[in-house]
Amino acid sequence: MSVSTPHASHPISAEELGQLLTQLQQPSVLAEVAALAGCLGLAWLLVRLWRGQQSEPTAIWFGRKVVDGILFPIVALMLALAARRALMEVMPLPVFRLAIPVLSSLAVIRLTVKVLGAAFPSSHAVRVVERTVSWLAWLATVLWITGVMPLLLDELDQITWKIGSGEVSLRKVIEGTLSAILVMILSLSLSSAIESKLLKGATDNLSMRKMAANILRALLLVTGLMLALSAVGIDLTALSVFGGALGVGVGMGLQKLAANYVSGFVILAERSLRIGDLVRVDNFEGVITDINTRFTVLRSSSGRESIVPNEVLITQRVENASLADRRVLLTTVVQVAYGTDLNVVMPALQTAVQAVARVLQDPAPSVLLSNFAADGLELTVAFWIADPEAGQLGARSAVNLALLDTLNRLGVDIPFPQRVVHQLAPMVPPQVSPSVPVEVSSTTS
Repeated sequence: MSVSTPHASHPISAEELGQLLTQLQQPSVLAEVAALAGCLGLAWLLVRLWRGQQSEPTAIWFGRKVVDGILFPIVALMLALAARRALMEVMPLPVFRLAIPVLSSLAVIRLTVKVLGAAFPSSHAVRVVERTVSWLAWLATVLWITGVMPLLLDELDQITWKIGSGEVSLRKVIEGTLSAILVMILSLSLSSAIESKLLKGATDNLSMRKMAANILRALLLVTGLMLALSAVGIDLTALSVFGGALGVGVGMGLQKLAANYVSGFVILAERSLRIGDLVRVDNFEGVITDINTRFTVLRSSSGRESIVPNEVLITQRVENASLADRRVLLTTVVQVAYGTDLNVVMPALQTAVQAVARVLQDPAPSVLLSNFAADGLELTVAFWIADPEAGQLGARSAVNLALLDTLNRLGVDIPFPQRVVHQLAPMVPPQVSPSVPVEVSSTTS
């Protein structure tokens, strides 16, 4: 596959450029301008009608104002080519000879800008690529119209070098690069469109559709790469050596990367983990929001996201709260004072918990005497919820508030630890009598 410029059947030479300028001064140019304006108006009308029939029109193809999408320059180019074929026997067509290259460049620019912008919406490098493609496309159009392009292509054909047993020219390399870019853009656009169709309205089979979309995207990109290499003139049989080297690289340096990719397809195929499941991995609990070929994204109820390599989900223990049943059992503990009539309090507490919005009626909540604590009777309240991804703290808080209101209404005391402090009387130091001096007398005889 090689990029052949669709601007015209052959490049405009220097002699033809002078003839083209002469033809632009003929009165028949006005008829050409009217025909071209009719093609543009009809293209706008067709795209507008097609957009109106779509339930959810895609901004990439239709744009916001019809003329800023991909379809408008493509449809206008097709109509212009048809009009040129119909009028080429009647009059010279200098206007169409200029308009067709312009419409072709506009179609290439729109295709590149829209697809890359949708695939990488927040990438700064994409903006640079868009501007580069725009400048190159318009420069190629000017060179083609002015007749410089044939001379430039001949010079590029003279620059050659050998790759193995074949010979490759600089022109083939440039055409192959453009082919690779075009094929990759078309592959991304086609895979994105197919993925959106596959994932639209998916519920229980979302993981299988995601796996099919990933496999299809990989196949399209590999096919596009093979076509681009063939366009350059590289013999694809020479890739067998490269494939062997790649296998050694995967076995050595890329082992972890390959393991993550394989693990991603295994997870999607086994459906042990699905998008929307509530899981706990390495003390991080969250809902699976996306399963990519290399990693899985978990989002906790606090808004934090964790990117987990797929190999971890295969080789380590993962707690899945939504695999077989999305219902989750939660418990909370409350104490009541000794001497409380539990035959009255426990049914009242059970009724209060059943009235909480997120608590399931089946299985019904239960209130159990779990322990004789030091300060009171310990009651464990167990209840089930069906939406753990909405957060467990809110459900437990609502149940605790219902229990507190019920205990206050029944006049039941909630005991709390009490400490008795005994204050001793101050100690009086013993009275010490003052020392009496001893008189020592001496007798002298």
